[in-house]
Amino acid sequence: MTSTTLPAGTTTGGRSGGSEVDPSGLRLGAHIRHLRKAHGLTLVQVAEATGLSHPFLSQLERGLAQPSLGSLRRIALALQTSPIELVAAADEPTHDLPAVEIQRRGEPAGTTVPDGFASGTARLLAAASRPLHPVEISAAATEPGEAFQHPEDEFVYVVEGTVFLDLDGDVRTMHVGDSAYYAGGVLHRWWSADGAPYRLVVVKQGARRA
Repeated sequence: MTSTTLPAGTTTGGRSGGSEVDPSGLRLGAHIRHLRKAHGLTLVQVAEATGLSHPFLSQLERGLAQPSLGSLRRIALALQTSPIELVAAADEPTHDLPAVEIQRRGEPAGTTVPDGFASGTARLLAAASRPLHPVEISAAATEPGEAFQHPEDEFVYVVEGTVFLDLDGDVRTMHVGDSAYYAGGVLHRWWSADGAPYRLVVVKQGARRA
């Protein structure tokens, strides 16, 4: 599986790029457009929800803009998807997937979300086109960030550390070996309960690609 971070040309400023179109940018834009239409939203409505301009979003959907980490995060929130799935959408589609896929610790990871886009870093532990998205998340955030929400079910298992897990406003303390399963539509977020780093394995149903 090819290692991916963000589409080529991604910046930290979120400005529109030139006329060159990168294939990964086209895939990302098509996925964003698919999600937007699936939610019955117009570009104007997404612009209002994210604080991004209508022209920028239009160019992004056509693969003509250079999205920033911050703008992609806001789009993920507005379209009720996970940050890593927006990044994974830029991957080249994988056809004829093997029946068995092994990921070794220390070997090059699959799709990786860089620090700053989500809370800490995350790597997708299987091909993005699989029906399940297992993700390893490593972070040390001590304050709750935005709560994410998506239509798909999700499962969280605490591998290292102690975290606060907020599910629809009900905050629980989760220790090593604890897990939680929650249905689609539940607002969720997590952060360190004691200021120490933590590591989670999150398994989410994959969103259907455009």
